[in-house]
Amino acid sequence: MSKEVKSVDYGLEKIFKGAQDFLPLLGTDYVEFYVGNAKQAAHFYKTAFGFQSLAYSGLETGIRDRVSYVLAQDKIRLVLTTPLNSSSPINDHIVKHGDGVKVVALWVEDARAAFEETTKRGAKPFMEPTLEKDEHGEVVRSGIYTYGETVHMFVERKNYNGAFLPGYRKWESEYNPAPVGLKYIDHMVGNVGWGEMNKWVKWYEDVMGFVNFLTFDDKQIHTEYSALMSKVMSNGNGRIKFPINEPAEGKKRSQIEEYLDFYEGSGVQHIAVATDDIIETVRQLKARGIEFLPPPPQAYYDALPERLGEHMKMMKEDIKELQKLSILVDADEEGYLLQIFTKPVEDRPTLFFEIIQRMGAQGFGAGNFKALFESIEREQELRGTLE
Repeated sequence: MSKEVKSVDYGLEKIFKGAQDFLPLLGTDYVEFYVGNAKQAAHFYKTAFGFQSLAYSGLETGIRDRVSYVLAQDKIRLVLTTPLNSSSPINDHIVKHGDGVKVVALWVEDARAAFEETTKRGAKPFMEPTLEKDEHGEVVRSGIYTYGETVHMFVERKNYNGAFLPGYRKWESEYNPAPVGLKYIDHMVGNVGWGEMNKWVKWYEDVMGFVNFLTFDDKQIHTEYSALMSKVMSNGNGRIKFPINEPAEGKKRSQIEEYLDFYEGSGVQHIAVATDDIIETVRQLKARGIEFLPPPPQAYYDALPERLGEHMKMMKEDIKELQKLSILVDADEEGYLLQIFTKPVEDRPTLFFEIIQRMGAQGFGAGNFKALFESIEREQELRGTLE
């Protein structure tokens, strides 16, 4: 097993003991993207990623300034929102950042209390607690800003049984390609500017009651040309995990610097979605046109038996099949994991997705960092952004 894996203390007991209980989070409720054309983006996520039509909001539902399509796959809900006029602040966001994640919504028991507890600890308000009603019941939502222009929305829906939220109607569609096996959001990664990582680590500790349970420095996350630093934040029950990255000094421009340049600020870099069968999921995604990062060299797979040690005996997957699909493997004291990363899903080299299958492992693929970032650098070189 690699030194990186052996040296990591995932500190799960520390999470539960150290995290404060003033903000109980039940899970990720939805992720909202601001996009230039929600109708076309919805078709892409249905066709390529296997999401299903869930709900719609727009002119037909009495909303005059925006349109939103809601997609679902198992426990994952994506909201794709587009402004309907040039004066909308949503439009300003898209002009600056391109298509990207605006809202990371968190499911809570009490959205009013969540807002009060976080704002009194220093959070900048985005939306005061608001009661929303329709014939299906009521929802309370509130929101605060986190890094960049990204927002955490608190969603209290225990008194609601509609399709999604008040103001939305069920979206009926004859076009619903089969799901590809995506189950839930495992974690979401944010990129922040130079010297800002520790500021936002402290923000999540003080404002949200999170714990920093895993740290990677530029000695662990580096290649010949570039480096970055990362700290993983988690809430008390471990359901919400937010790694936070910042650039580090290197010979050339890192992937984090590229993101910051093209997103024009801090924001969500990638969304990691879990599957129970990564081989079948990746096969289907490739067949539907999803492009993944270039494969690691043969030496990566040749070294797996030595690097994984006893975990090789536990593995059910055929290494040759993993290599054929360019799936990466890593392990820690709890087990092993399988992961693969898409290329950016938009024209700006910003947002991408990770597909991950955990077989007991609690980490984030530390043993794969070098192979992963070398693949990213090969893509940067093609784009002319590895300087």
